[in-house]
Amino acid sequence: MKPRVAFFSFACCEGCQLAILNLEREILRLVEIVDIVNFREAMTEKSDDYDIAFIEGTLTRQSDEAALKEIRNRAKIVVALGACATTGGINVLKNFHPLAEVKERVYPGCEDCFDTYESRPIDECIKVDYYIHGCPIDNQEFLKVVKALATGQTPFVPTFPVCVECKIKENVCMYDMGRSCLGPVTRAGCGAICPSFGTGCEGCRGLIPEPNVNATRDILAKAGLTPEQVINQFRLFVGYRKENRK
Repeated sequence: MKPRVAFFSFACCEGCQLAILNLEREILRLVEIVDIVNFREAMTEKSDDYDIAFIEGTLTRQSDEAALKEIRNRAKIVVALGACATTGGINVLKNFHPLAEVKERVYPGCEDCFDTYESRPIDECIKVDYYIHGCPIDNQEFLKVVKALATGQTPFVPTFPVCVECKIKENVCMYDMGRSCLGPVTRAGCGAICPSFGTGCEGCRGLIPEPNVNATRDILAKAGLTPEQVINQFRLFVGYRKENRK
């Protein structure tokens, strides 16, 4: 029997699920190997009987924890889908401000109308088996992950930096162009899409497991920069740290 697949959303724009829908004809190849039983972006029918759960979005409400745990209990495999789910994504930016101030600015006059707390990736609440990184995800990578899971294999997730993909594409280094880039410590897998189009990597795929800090310092020094001058750039996608929790 084909694995039954379900998609779920928490705090996010659902751009990663839209990226999946943008597969268009390739979706036909997808449904040959899995049964999609829950996908709000694409269908009205839904089922709570599923084997693989793809979860997009950040955990931002206490009330969402029970829903996440229920998904985990029902699914044999849980996959965090996109930056919001894997690292907390841009939703973590609110963690750098007092929560009362955030509520006042977002919900003026109705600060207590909505349940919210510090934003965090979903693996702070449940066990996650696999991760698909990016903002949004690369839908071709998604296809590869689904094929691997459907055939009982372990999906390949790059652990080398974006710089490797830049070199493969023979891109001119952003630092040599006088621009900053988080590619030296960011997980590859995007095909170095941002540097390839003249924009420095913003780190949406999260940090590599063992970033070479010394080499990165050397790169920054060569460009006349210090770590302190670029550290704020990491807040956009990898700002969540347990030690930052208030």
